[in-house]
Amino acid sequence: MFEQIVTNLNDFLWGPQMIIFCVVAGLYFTFRTNFLQIRHVKEMVKLLFSGKSSDEGVSSFQALSLALSGRIGVGNISGTATAIAFGGPGAIFWMWMIAFVGAAAAFVESTLAQIYKEKLDGQYRGGPAYYIEKGLGWKWYAVIFSIATLIAMAILMPGVQSNSIAISIDNAFSIDTTITGIVLITILGLIIFGGIKRIVNVAQFVVPFMALGYILVAVYIIIVNISEIPTVFTLIFSSAFGADSMFGGIIGSAIAWGVKRGLYASEAGQGTGAHSAAAAEVSHPVKQGLVQAFSIYLDVFLVCTATAFMILFTGAYNTIDEGTGEYIVQNISGVEEGPGYTQAAVETVLPGFGSEFVAVALFFFAFTTIMAYYYIAETNLAYLVNSKYSRIASVILKVVLLAATFYGAVKEASLAWTLGDIGLGVMVWLNLLAILLLSKPAFIALKDYEQQKKLGLDPTFNSSKLGIKNADFWANGYKQAEDKENHKQKVS
Repeated sequence: MFEQIVTNLNDFLWGPQMIIFCVVAGLYFTFRTNFLQIRHVKEMVKLLFSGKSSDEGVSSFQALSLALSGRIGVGNISGTATAIAFGGPGAIFWMWMIAFVGAAAAFVESTLAQIYKEKLDGQYRGGPAYYIEKGLGWKWYAVIFSIATLIAMAILMPGVQSNSIAISIDNAFSIDTTITGIVLITILGLIIFGGIKRIVNVAQFVVPFMALGYILVAVYIIIVNISEIPTVFTLIFSSAFGADSMFGGIIGSAIAWGVKRGLYASEAGQGTGAHSAAAAEVSHPVKQGLVQAFSIYLDVFLVCTATAFMILFTGAYNTIDEGTGEYIVQNISGVEEGPGYTQAAVETVLPGFGSEFVAVALFFFAFTTIMAYYYIAETNLAYLVNSKYSRIASVILKVVLLAATFYGAVKEASLAWTLGDIGLGVMVWLNLLAILLLSKPAFIALKDYEQQKKLGLDPTFNSSKLGIKNADFWANGYKQAEDKENHKQKVS
């Protein structure tokens, strides 16, 4: 009964209306920003390593690492493989497309997070709840988003990550999922009880290392199968548009699974990346908006594509017609849809290495994602709870998230994914609607940034000058705001 209710809710949230909503919103932001995803790529790369951390905020690279720790997770391995399993190779094209338009959505939400950020308990805080209340004036809607995010980040979604870790480690090393769950929450507890600085320090070290290692293995597999390049790209594009005779009948599934898994992997429009963006110490909100837009490229075009290429170049996949339940393609047997495809792909080129490699990669990918989930949940908790009770509320949150993580490690995989999809779906609906209604300040900020760049300046932001209300941190300009904070600290 419960599982049927959960499945029906998931089907409703992720129906055709969701796909249309996400694509239309992404296209709207793309055109309104004049394709900033293309125009400002060079600036994005330049900004990745600019800026410094402060007592209140983190550097641009640290904020990027924290955001990527959330974006790069199970969706990059299991999600990409599942998209191929039920949508065929064409699903990868639609993952690319949703990532491209999603980069514009990521820019808007992250810029808004910076514009409307505030300083709480000595740290910069921001995100959808903050810009919904300050920008739209809808306190009730902000509270709904915060509660939904708390439930999703602390209860529903950690299980997706820990479940994949436990299953892959069991497959690779025959370690019981209960033992994996205990070890996982022990390490996680040591990190999250250390606060945001410890989370950021772990993320900025682990994320680049894990992504680079994963991509290098994918590059090696492509080189070994280099003659398959024309075949694989032809298969992806022909399947995406129904031109391939084998996959022509599931074009709808290709689009649906590509969009759903692309959104899950990139988190564009979900609002999660906006929380990390708000924590950055920058002189202009657009700087962090551009960095977070580029994080979508790193996540989908590098890591998700690495998974897809490993699977497709080796042919280590099956594709199932969801309507009939019959195989369209059955290249491998005895392998469940998900990380097993990636493991099988690596095994074909590096025998005896595939299961262990994917298990280790999944551990790092999923573990850092759970860390990011905690930070997002804590940010929304800080929004909802009076600072008087914040310390005890924070401890309760940690315990709940650790319990959800452990439970996810030992429960059924299909239920974990369905619950995770529901959490994501609710957040996407609430946040996308908010940033569509509140996008004007982000466009104003982008115009201001571009004008200052044309004058050869290092842009700084002044919300009062631009007529943006309730952006209190920037009310007198960045430098003035910085001096004001320093003055307060000296007085106190």
